[in-house]
Amino acid sequence: MSNARKILPVATTKEVRRYALQLMRRHPRMLGAVLGLQTVAAIAGLAAPALLGELVQKIQDGTSAGVVNRIALTIGVFVVVQSVLMRFAIFTSARLGEQVLAELREEFVHRVLDIPLSTVERAGTGDLLTRTSRDVNALSYSVRSAVPETLIAIVTAVLTIGALLLVSPLLTLPCVIGVPILVLGTRWYLKRAPAGYLRESAAYAEMTDGLAESIDGARTIEALRLDRRRRARTDRDIAGSFAAERYTLFLRTVWFPLTETAYLLPVVATLLFGGWCALRGWVTLGEVTAATLYVQQLIDPLDRLLSWLDELQVGNASLARLLGVSQVPADRMATGVTADGEQLSVTDVRYAYVEGRDVLRGVDLQVAPGERLAMVGPSGAGKSTLGRLLAGIDGPRTGTVSVGNAPLVELPLDELRGHVALVTQEHHVFLGTLRDNVALARPDATDDEVRAALAAVDALDWAGELPRGMDTMVGTGNHTLTPAQAQQLALARLVLADPHTLVLDEATSLIDPRAARHLERSLAAVLEGRTVIAIAHRLFSAHDADRVAVVEDGRIIELGSHDELVAAGGSYAALWASWHGTPPA
Repeated sequence: MSNARKILPVATTKEVRRYALQLMRRHPRMLGAVLGLQTVAAIAGLAAPALLGELVQKIQDGTSAGVVNRIALTIGVFVVVQSVLMRFAIFTSARLGEQVLAELREEFVHRVLDIPLSTVERAGTGDLLTRTSRDVNALSYSVRSAVPETLIAIVTAVLTIGALLLVSPLLTLPCVIGVPILVLGTRWYLKRAPAGYLRESAAYAEMTDGLAESIDGARTIEALRLDRRRRARTDRDIAGSFAAERYTLFLRTVWFPLTETAYLLPVVATLLFGGWCALRGWVTLGEVTAATLYVQQLIDPLDRLLSWLDELQVGNASLARLLGVSQVPADRMATGVTADGEQLSVTDVRYAYVEGRDVLRGVDLQVAPGERLAMVGPSGAGKSTLGRLLAGIDGPRTGTVSVGNAPLVELPLDELRGHVALVTQEHHVFLGTLRDNVALARPDATDDEVRAALAAVDALDWAGELPRGMDTMVGTGNHTLTPAQAQQLALARLVLADPHTLVLDEATSLIDPRAARHLERSLAAVLEGRTVIAIAHRLFSAHDADRVAVVEDGRIIELGSHDELVAAGGSYAALWASWHGTPPA
């Protein structure tokens, strides 16, 4: 099982049903109108078999052409009335479905945005992407089509059975023949279908996750000659998805033929049994005709009900996965504590991505307001992990990370981001105008404040040269920003957000050297007057820092100024000498 499926839960059947009922209870009038229209339309549709049975009986008894014409005209009127009522019933059902779907989508967006960032990053893209695309689409189809069609089928089936009983209780007996087949076959199917469709969705998510990783890391895969291994992974994922879909297809190929048999047997039995009863005078020929037509008419709602029941299983699985997003446990709990000052403190912190394997071991650190601290060390030493804890992205397994004596995980996110923010190598340009992208950090910012933020990071010139200035649409499918411009955009957001402390995870390391130097000048405006913790992979950033923390094997093994650490002749001195290409003293 993938890590993503372990992290993102799935709601239980009971929770799904409870949520579906809550959605319906929000719209009692519209739901009542839908059921009322469907009921009246179904009643209108029941007139034709009864009138045809009456016509057959009158012809047998002897009647006039005028009577025949009158019955035929009455049947035509009922057909027209049923068609008009069905049109309004379907229209009202569609409106209800769209409204419910809109509410569900909005709630799902809120649930996704409430997922802790640490969980999103560990879960990977596959499962969450599948839930926000494939599962939402599947549920959309169920809400728009399966739910109203199922309601129509249930109402029609119940009224048709009632009409059959009114015609002749005796002629309802042949219908019992199909009940065991229908009940046992449907129970067999429903016992297996929910788990099968959940497995199908999970397998599709696993395949999506693998493909996304292969595409994102295409250059690394090519450089390390991992293409065979990745193809093998993709083949396994596709085989798993194929097996999951084949299983649900197997369920349908068993269940559908059984239901078809359960439909046809009662029609034949009613006709034969009714004829036998008519010969003995227990029922009339007109009653046999009406009963047979009602049983025949019962096939359509039952067929639609069971067919849409399959689609409802898909929708049920999708809804369970969407609701499961809200069950991700919070990684922080606002306790009402407030920060008293801006000093950042780390006390005996331990942290593990995998239980039993700490990547940080008993870290202690104090960062004074306005100080510039550089964290250096070999790759995999725990620098970025410590940076994430200092920014409040993750909470420590043990120990505390606090600002002004307030633990970061106990501060509301809005307040936390006013104290500390993480700046990484990756910056997303959202679909929208340049103005909207900058103002994400503070939606109430004025145009002048947005321009001032762009000017502070030396981005106002190129922003003014865009086709429509700050109203230029950027993001996927629109005007493309260079990596350096995207990073300046992110820095402008920081200017608006105005946090006191910045944790820089080598924010310019992926940019070419000339662009990096330009960005560092832009960054200087953002850093002015703030506490800065720089995770340095290039040691010139450490040289200019007030203090340098050397991280190795999850611990801070050296802490001091650049000159002090070089003079000490320890790990930092060796790193500095290696970076300069000179042997250590």
